[in-house]
Amino acid sequence: MAAIVATRFLFLVGDTLTLKKLPKFSRPASFHKSAYILSPANAPLTLKSLGFKNDTETTTTATKFKKDNIRQTVSTPELIQGQLKEVKTNRVKVKPKAVATENPLVIESAPFSAKSFSELGLPPLLIEALNREGFEVPTDVQSASIPTILNNHDVVIQSYTGSGKTLAYVLPILSEVGPLGNNHNNKEAKRKPDVEAVIVAPSRELGMQIVREIEKLLGPENKRFVQQLVGGANRSRQEESLKKNKPLIVVGTPGRIAEISASGKLHTHGCRYLILDEIDQLLSFNFREDMHRIIEHVGKKANSDYDSDTSNSNSNSVLVDSGTGIKKRVERQTIMVSATVPFAVIRAARSWGRDPILAQADKVGPLESVSRPPGPVNLAAGPGPAASNAVSGSLPPSLKHYYCVSRLQHKVDTLRRCVHALDAKTVIVFMNHTRQLKDAVFKLQARGLVAEELHGDLGKLTRSTILKKFKKGEIRVLVTNELSARGLDVADCDLVVNVDLPTDSVHYAHRAGRTGRLGRKGSVVTICEESEVFVVRKLQKQLGVTIQSCEFAEGKLVIEEEK
Repeated sequence: MAAIVATRFLFLVGDTLTLKKLPKFSRPASFHKSAYILSPANAPLTLKSLGFKNDTETTTTATKFKKDNIRQTVSTPELIQGQLKEVKTNRVKVKPKAVATENPLVIESAPFSAKSFSELGLPPLLIEALNREGFEVPTDVQSASIPTILNNHDVVIQSYTGSGKTLAYVLPILSEVGPLGNNHNNKEAKRKPDVEAVIVAPSRELGMQIVREIEKLLGPENKRFVQQLVGGANRSRQEESLKKNKPLIVVGTPGRIAEISASGKLHTHGCRYLILDEIDQLLSFNFREDMHRIIEHVGKKANSDYDSDTSNSNSNSVLVDSGTGIKKRVERQTIMVSATVPFAVIRAARSWGRDPILAQADKVGPLESVSRPPGPVNLAAGPGPAASNAVSGSLPPSLKHYYCVSRLQHKVDTLRRCVHALDAKTVIVFMNHTRQLKDAVFKLQARGLVAEELHGDLGKLTRSTILKKFKKGEIRVLVTNELSARGLDVADCDLVVNVDLPTDSVHYAHRAGRTGRLGRKGSVVTICEESEVFVVRKLQKQLGVTIQSCEFAEGKLVIEEEK
């Protein structure tokens, strides 16, 4: 390993720097380990190593190291006005004729800086659809995930809520399935009536949101290629649509998909893709039987005797289409998505997938890079490594976190003062109990705020109407429960308020993810009683963020110093 590092460093710096003069590196081996699966030559993981060529890679490599602002872990000399000036803490002595460069060992954070979707290997028709919808530059998690999925890997996608995870798996599917993909001129692909992809979501709202995203890209003329199978809708109509439209992509909730599959109306044995969105929620006990049927009946499962180290097994797992020359996997490709990755998700990925890869915003590596302590942490226990592993990278970086102490009977009034103090235009309020939720809405409306409630007791049409009004800005405050903590995508939401504390750090992360989406600014305010402050401090330690104490006085937010 030391020889490999020295060779690469000499390539960039020159022949004047020898291995003996190198300082001790803190973690040189872990970087190469995180990329060894995708890079047979143990080279750094880049789009090129994933199988895609970047047109600008060869021409801009030299200037990229000079322009990119990459943090340094080993101090290096600085070049000032053509003269070499050494940093005082630098122990590496370089001759004056040597060229100063950034440390090549920190390239781990840079391989996924794709400037356009064309660099990721997507077909032209799909890129045109993306441009039509205003998507021009991929997010970090999309740049990391799309090439990995296109190269037939089972993937666990982890990134904070609102980072573009939905398109991270939808785009690779559409590039292979449907009229926008590489096979749109293939007659056999057009005649094939079977379902090619099944997307499972834990809630109706998230399922319908995914369907709308796919429909936007397909356009009005191709909407029939995607079909929703969510609970609460008319099952007979869903079965009629399946028979009439013969969709290639099915999106639904576990109960309804398993129900229609058991009736023989949904044929998924030839399915190529199985996507489990919000996988940590799908692993709950409520979905256990339905998920078991879906896992057993969707696509061909990977061979349990598969040995990733043998080339014969690897060659048998991929077939080449004689018409298009495109490599396709024999068994299904399993993709799991979540903002948090507790150990339950890691265990499921290893059981249901084949050599799954962990794709995050800044790196792609083997799932073994995540440690083994068990999943979501109970707040009754002290903070431990499990919490940081489960919620690592799950919070949008642009959020500000506050907590305010209030008596139980004054919480709703504190909520009203919070909305006015922050001048929030689109607010999502979380409460744990439906009865108190309705009382809070009544009190807010009595004080002149346009507020509505959203919970599971409402009918599907009522919930849909309320969500449409909220997204249009006709409703200022939406009071809801954990129902909307996942899958509610309101880009303009600028404030999330926890009137009741979340059960753990994972639920806090999903609630907070309703604001600050795609880099926007947002605030999260937790209203708690004096006896609950210790819970907020535990959340702060587990999440690794600063939650500042505040109060609302004279229409302004006043930050208090910690005692």
